[in-house]
Amino acid sequence: MSYKFIRWFHELTKEDIPLVGGKGANLGELTRAGIPVPPGFCVTAEAYKHFIETTGLAPKIKEIIATTNVDNLEELMQNTERVRELIRSTPVPPEIEEEIISAYKELAAGGPEPAVAVRSSATAEDLPEASFAGQQETYLNVLGAAEVIEAVRKCWASLWTARATAYRQAQGFDHFSVYLSAVVQKMIQSERSGVAFTVNPVTGARDELMINASWGLGEAVVSGAVTPDEYLVDKNTRRIKSKNIASKTVMIVARPDAPSGTVKVEVARYLGPEYVEKQCLSDEEILELTDILLRVEKHYGSPQDIEWGYEKGKFYILQARPVTALDKIGGEEKKEERLSEAKVLVQGMGASPGIASGKVVLVKSFDDITRVKEGSVLVTTMTNPDMVPAMKRAAAIVTDEGGRTCHAAIVSRELGIPCIVGTKNATAVLKEGMEVTVDAVRGVVYEGRVALEAAAPEAKPGAPVIPADVWQELAPVTATKIYMNLGEPEAIARYKDLPFDGIGLMRTEFIFTDHIGAHPIYLLRTGQEKFFIDRLAEGIATVAQAVFPRPVVVRFSDFRTNEFRGLKGGEEVEPVENNPMIGWRGVSRYISPEYEEGFRLECRAMRKVREQYQLTNVWAMLPFVRTTWEVERVLKIMAEEGLSSNSDFKVWIMAEVPAVIFLADQFCTYVDGFSIGSNDLTQLILGADRDSGILERMGYFDERNPAVTRAIARLIEIAHQHGKTVSICGQGPSVYPELTEFLVRCGIDSVSVNPDMVVRTRRLVASVEKKIILESLRRLK
Repeated sequence: MSYKFIRWFHELTKEDIPLVGGKGANLGELTRAGIPVPPGFCVTAEAYKHFIETTGLAPKIKEIIATTNVDNLEELMQNTERVRELIRSTPVPPEIEEEIISAYKELAAGGPEPAVAVRSSATAEDLPEASFAGQQETYLNVLGAAEVIEAVRKCWASLWTARATAYRQAQGFDHFSVYLSAVVQKMIQSERSGVAFTVNPVTGARDELMINASWGLGEAVVSGAVTPDEYLVDKNTRRIKSKNIASKTVMIVARPDAPSGTVKVEVARYLGPEYVEKQCLSDEEILELTDILLRVEKHYGSPQDIEWGYEKGKFYILQARPVTALDKIGGEEKKEERLSEAKVLVQGMGASPGIASGKVVLVKSFDDITRVKEGSVLVTTMTNPDMVPAMKRAAAIVTDEGGRTCHAAIVSRELGIPCIVGTKNATAVLKEGMEVTVDAVRGVVYEGRVALEAAAPEAKPGAPVIPADVWQELAPVTATKIYMNLGEPEAIARYKDLPFDGIGLMRTEFIFTDHIGAHPIYLLRTGQEKFFIDRLAEGIATVAQAVFPRPVVVRFSDFRTNEFRGLKGGEEVEPVENNPMIGWRGVSRYISPEYEEGFRLECRAMRKVREQYQLTNVWAMLPFVRTTWEVERVLKIMAEEGLSSNSDFKVWIMAEVPAVIFLADQFCTYVDGFSIGSNDLTQLILGADRDSGILERMGYFDERNPAVTRAIARLIEIAHQHGKTVSICGQGPSVYPELTEFLVRCGIDSVSVNPDMVVRTRRLVASVEKKIILESLRRLK
């Protein structure tokens, strides 16, 4: 069959960007050059033009875009969504459909229908002067002609995302001179995959190439879902100069429970625990891939950014594009100023210690987070759960607002990223692309790269320089249990060997944002309950399995309404509250008709972990409890879902609201224990907003205030009278060692701290306990 709207890879060269976009043209060029490339074809840009013109879409799109102010984010998002909906709801002309079906059958070569990857390829993409990579969509493991046609139409629609539209505007491209081709390529079910640069992307050294490698499909590396192995090779001598073997905790594979699509799984479960720390490519394979990469660079005559895959003993090149902005990498050696010469730009509170330099990325909205790359300095008014994926990539974080217990502070400390909060004016003073040095020890941001004399760096938590068994042997024994706070499930791989007695607070909110991404009620309404249960259960199980049989106290979701609204479908079901901090959250949400079914899904996920995965070390914690009657009602719901307190399943409540302190004796009749949320408890006792940088600087927000410590002491005393345990999981013990000493002297059962404070807290607690014993002995004399 002769095709009007289809071009096979072997028919294309790098000169065909106007016809099939940068991605398609490069795949054709590589195929013709004899580089191993999975076979495929392109639905040309002419097909897209034919589609929007013959269906009457072109004038409608032009009218919408012409009246859109791209600097107004809300307007941009609304109008581009209108354009995408127009494209998604318009049938593909039969003359294009017929050619796609025919080419797909031809790709099968008489065999069964092949799984394919359908990728967008814009006609201005992958040019040396601008990287459009990631601006449009990719669909993996697509099976069946009808699904391929639908994926092509979705690719066309992705030309008009808010992000892609804003990017074209910023790069000076005419919206209606950029068209879109769809690349349909036979799917390689990569056992290993990754990204490579034929130039050192950090230093700009052209005599070095860098390979990133991880298990499964390459989307895990490209999306930043996993930290890959990194191999540095001397291009001239083919000597492997360095190997950084990462903990590869997750991988992406074809969905086993569906004919198409992909799913993220745990490496330890899918391949075996030994693969998490195992070198992904052998030295021989690194050099074999190096030879292919150098062939690609030689063919193009310039450094290349290459995606690769490995299946059944053979390497494949999946994409190649010029390394963009190469002149901005390396070149002149970056000048480092001395501290005495450095210019202070902004000051705030050091919330997570450390020092880092990098280029500023201003994050003003959710769409901006994709611009945060590895090593960026993320600057924003205040972080929220939607920003966590970007925060993981950042070298440092700086905010206008917040105190040492705000979201940015808590997450940064857990991730081990330098963070300064409460600067008031960072987003106004720090400009996009400006190079700065963030000194979160002193709470100062300097202009340029500054050589700072910092204290000798401590080993990162979770990466001890001595073996795990020695860690445990050296760790002092304490009567008070030392628990650890955790949010990101994958982080347990870094911290599992620290000397802690269990997880005193596992926040499920990270799983909601990173692994689920949608509101539970939205998923219920769209018939995706199983997806929610499975993802939440997988996240909890990741941690519980890693620390078994040590307990994992899982806090049910404690998003506030403004945070729940940020999830997909959230705006449809969440109210707008003037003060969500003390609004519809915690147990009041679980027992309400509007969310009860969502809470039941959370319960089913926990039950799945305990019964199906046999991880009976998982306990439950109820947040933001106000009254005994709501506890009674929520326990009834939990019992109906198969979660009742017993000898190996404990139910704790958070002691955050003063009512829990005043009525502690009554609450003791319902629960097994309490966990003090010192942030909210301090806020509500002192009437001081925990996120107010002003009040914190003035000394109002302080967990050591006598009113707070007296309340804590009272709770411990009453709980022990009724045989109940008391823990603390707020930020206080992680910030103030003297508060930890006070808690131990009050007889608290456990202290749960951030990972970076586990070792220090255990030593401190051991010291205090010895001091108490010595004091008692002296009194006996």
